[in-house]
Amino acid sequence: MHFPIVRPRRLRATPTLRDMVRETQLNPQDFIYPLFAVHGEAVRRLVSSMPGVYQLSVDQLVREAEECHALGIPAVILFGVPAHKDAQGSENFSDDGIVQSAVRAIKAALPQLIVIADVCMCEYTDHGHCGVVRDGQIDNDATLEILQRAAVSYARAGADIVAPSGMMDGMVAAIRSALDEAGFATVSILSYAIKYASAFYSPFREAAEGAPKFGDRKTHQMDPANAREALRELELDIQEGADMVMVKPALPYLDIVYRVRQATHVPVAAYNVSGEYAMVKAAAANGWLDERAVVLELLTSIKRAGADLILTYHAKDAARWLAGM
Repeated sequence: MHFPIVRPRRLRATPTLRDMVRETQLNPQDFIYPLFAVHGEAVRRLVSSMPGVYQLSVDQLVREAEECHALGIPAVILFGVPAHKDAQGSENFSDDGIVQSAVRAIKAALPQLIVIADVCMCEYTDHGHCGVVRDGQIDNDATLEILQRAAVSYARAGADIVAPSGMMDGMVAAIRSALDEAGFATVSILSYAIKYASAFYSPFREAAEGAPKFGDRKTHQMDPANAREALRELELDIQEGADMVMVKPALPYLDIVYRVRQATHVPVAAYNVSGEYAMVKAAAANGWLDERAVVLELLTSIKRAGADLILTYHAKDAARWLAGM
């Protein structure tokens, strides 16, 4: 049957009707809020390229986590800026490290909030790379031991989930083995299974103070031109024991989010990364777009593509807007 009998506009006639037939529902429970932990007290240092995002001392992180919980956001992910950097990224696996301290404080204040610890070396090393550097190259297998030590340290501090992000081959299997041997079989792994060598990470590198001092990360992060390779990475990480998987970045890779969702039954996360956030904030500050409308639209697009979870710096604002605040 055709027009005038078939009129799709009938189901768009009123706000209530549109709500009733909406296929994709965005909810604060979909969000994971990234936080940047630094040493000190009462530190709330603005990240210049990310308006509204701060480096926070532990006392401030707890306040931020409490705000997230009050808004219905179920989880935070922690990135650390260490007091000292060295070639091995020692603070990464120190039980007194900044992320470990933040995990303990947040879990003490809010035991019901899910705390995720990012597991990588770039913020902690003096060279800014995601692994052990030998002869100017990343030594994949030597890096795995450090990732194991870091993951166990985060679990010991109380992290519910560890999230390896360095794109080292075998990282999930190595971390799963280390966690189980240390008695943390119930700690989950959210693997950055599909992480592209993207130009959208620059503001994050300011926030986490983790820019590489030489070269780039193209030997371990994926080529943006590749899609089939993403499914290979996905398969390997699930075989190694990943409980959840992530696609990063989100917006330029919605086709990859969709492919991953179709290929697996494990929960899929997508990271709405710093560059995506910064572009929206800059355009909104210039009056070029409606920030609220654009943010809710782009987050809906990520979920519509297949993401169960969305890591986003917009999480608090989006949660307020969804609640009508």
